Amino acid sequence: MGKIIANPKNYTGNELETVFFRPLVSGPDALELGIRMMYNMPVPTTLNFWKRGTDLLQKYSAGWNGSAASDKYQKIIELHKVKAEMGYAAEDYFSMVYERIVGRPDVNLGDLSGTELEEAETALFREAIAESVRATMWVGDTERASGFNTFDGFFKRLIDDTGAAADDVKKVEMTSMATAGNAEKLFQAMYAAAPASLRGMKADGHLVLLVTRDVAENYEESLLSGSLDSVRAARINGIDRLSFRGIPVVDIQADAYLTAVGDLPESWAILTDSRNLAVAVNTSDFPGSEVSMWYNPDQMENRQRATFMAGCDYLLPELIVVSYSAVPEP
Repeated sequence: MGKIIANPKNYTGNELETVFFRPLVSGPDALELGIRMMYNMPVPTTLNFWKRGTDLLQKYSAGWNGSAASDKYQKIIELHKVKAEMGYAAEDYFSMVYERIVGRPDVNLGDLSGTELEEAETALFREAIAESVRATMWVGDTERASGFNTFDGFFKRLIDDTGAAADDVKKVEMTSMATAGNAEKLFQAMYAAAPASLRGMKADGHLVLLVTRDVAENYEESLLSGSLDSVRAARINGIDRLSFRGIPVVDIQADAYLTAVGDLPESWAILTDSRNLAVAVNTSDFPGSEVSMWYNPDQMENRQRATFMAGCDYLLPELIVVSYSAVPEP
């Protein structure tokens, strides 16, 4: 029989945070999501937004004449107990882990153990959990019979909160991305429909357009359709980061998941402040939170399990302008 990895590993307490989950919700990859990442915040986990005071200066006089407290908006993120379990045939698992470290000159295949092995195993499982959390935060639906149903994602919440009232999510009709230039027109319509309070946040540098791939590609084609030298260079070298009026356009990379679930619109564009949307992960307030990796000799299988709490939500629906297509025919 080939090589197997049989050493069990278990993370609880501080190790659970520092070794496993903290890298999952921090760093450049998390920032590129265009949303807030909240880890082990006090339960109940809340989104907070303080309205900054404006007319604070007064003519000097003796005594206290302070203004009223700033307005605060607050919303609780509902966290759900979840678990992740994965199993691999022993030889397949060894191959996957070894591929991660084989390029290093200090690896000894005859004695594959120690820190390098643990880091490779941890990274393998952590990446799988991170992608599952990311997918569920977009397409999650607790009413779905199976598949991404551990907590409600942003798409379901946005559809439920769309309306014409002042505190509802504003909707702009989605047009076909098969027509050139429609993404740029859509962004213009969404920006025009945004309330003044949302447009005013552009100066803070936190506005973001979160879109599906078809919208991003349509917009990119518009940017590459000119004849200037700069456009020609962009066609050759590509565009590192898309933006509209200085607002980042982020491909949320949820297309495959939208196709898989089949019960949500497949084309999306969301204009909001990146501080308005948040996904929360908690391992400190759920008894039994842990990450375990072990070898099952009866099945000759390497197994991984993680238990924790997760959820997502947005604070102010009135600071969101959304556009989405019709739900595809079954």
